[in-house]
Amino acid sequence: MPELAGEYLTTREVAELLRIKERKVYDLATSGDIPCTRALGKLLFQRTALDAWLARHGSGDMGAPAVFPTVFLGSHDPLLEWALRESGSGAATYFDGSLDGLDRFADAAGIATGLHIFDRETGAWNVPTISQRFLGKPVVLVEWAWRERGLIVQPDNPKKFGKIADLKGTRIVPRQAQAGSQVLLAHLLKDAGLDGAVKYTHAARTETDAALAVLDGQADAAFGLLSVAKQYRLDFIPVIRERFDLLVWRSEWFEDPFQKFLELCRSPLLAERVTTLEGYDISGFGKVHFNGK
Repeated sequence: MPELAGEYLTTREVAELLRIKERKVYDLATSGDIPCTRALGKLLFQRTALDAWLARHGSGDMGAPAVFPTVFLGSHDPLLEWALRESGSGAATYFDGSLDGLDRFADAAGIATGLHIFDRETGAWNVPTISQRFLGKPVVLVEWAWRERGLIVQPDNPKKFGKIADLKGTRIVPRQAQAGSQVLLAHLLKDAGLDGAVKYTHAARTETDAALAVLDGQADAAFGLLSVAKQYRLDFIPVIRERFDLLVWRSEWFEDPFQKFLELCRSPLLAERVTTLEGYDISGFGKVHFNGK
């Protein structure tokens, strides 16, 4: 067995570790049975993820992981965060952006991941991003909610913002690069001819932090949610209506944590919560948008 050093292993090193042919490693990676990352056309295997994968398998078992960490990954959504806490599911959260969540989900680091990724070519949400990556995998993409996203600005909109083009030369609080909202904002700024024409402040890692940066005067605007803007009595200029989905491992759907979460979502509590917010539409909750297998 080779001496394993560094955070990532190559295909050859994994083959030597498992005492199988490199072709078999490629097959396992392609089918999603083993966690991996594709970078610059090469397959890399994170050592910690591979160790966890090995620990979950008995001798000769090359199937999907039997147990996933009870963690919700992906994009931060205040309503989802509340529902997980209120349901008593016991699920932990690691919300660090839609793209980050997909990478961690593919590495079996959680039971579900939230995402809102817009595909400019098709005008669709989420499905084009995951359809090839998770085709044939035991996953399902279900709708969580439609959300109103736009510019969060100071009360009474003192700078008279009305559209994305009005952001030229202003201070904008960005989200982390892996956040779906930041990817979309970058596209919108480019379309408006403002690529490089705004002043980014320190990145906010949650929807709430982005609004608070505006409230505290650290930025002139944030590309955030209507519900959060209203919570902090900030003004809001609508820009786009987005669909937030949950990508879930099929096996975890029927486990106790996710079932507790679903029970809360199907109860009057979620609907009552939404009535106290603005900018959410949960009428399509649970609709399947992609069935991996």
